[in-house]
Amino acid sequence: MADINHVVLVGRLTRNAELKYTNNGAAVSKFGIAINQRRKKDDQWVDEAHFFDVVLWGKTAESLNQYLVKGKQIGVEGELRQNRWEQDGQARSKVEIHANNIQLLGSGTGARQGGAPGEAGGGGGAMPEGGASTPDTFQDDIPF
Repeated sequence: MADINHVVLVGRLTRNAELKYTNNGAAVSKFGIAINQRRKKDDQWVDEAHFFDVVLWGKTAESLNQYLVKGKQIGVEGELRQNRWEQDGQARSKVEIHANNIQLLGSGTGARQGGAPGEAGGGGGAMPEGGASTPDTFQDDIPF
């Protein structure tokens, strides 16, 4: 039986996605998401944030990069990968989510005013008309 490595998360971006290209010309977009977990502490419910780094490759990375802005709510489906390296004689490692699928979800803190494309009130398409993005103002107020 094969092992299973599958993760599905819904959260908000903690920073704008950063698009780069490898030496071979492959597009790679990196960004962080925060997932809130509600738990009871004493007699009150509190939100506890968990932070994860996400890596998105290829044409999907290029297409979605302009919409992956701080505060935007997204759904991520992918797998966990552990990077290992040595730094100053110390063994280091980092777990990242390598995304296979990204869903742009409802507007909220940091979302473009009027809704982003594909959201209610946002034009209903995958790209703005004419294929170009328009500059908008972003709120810097994340609820965690």
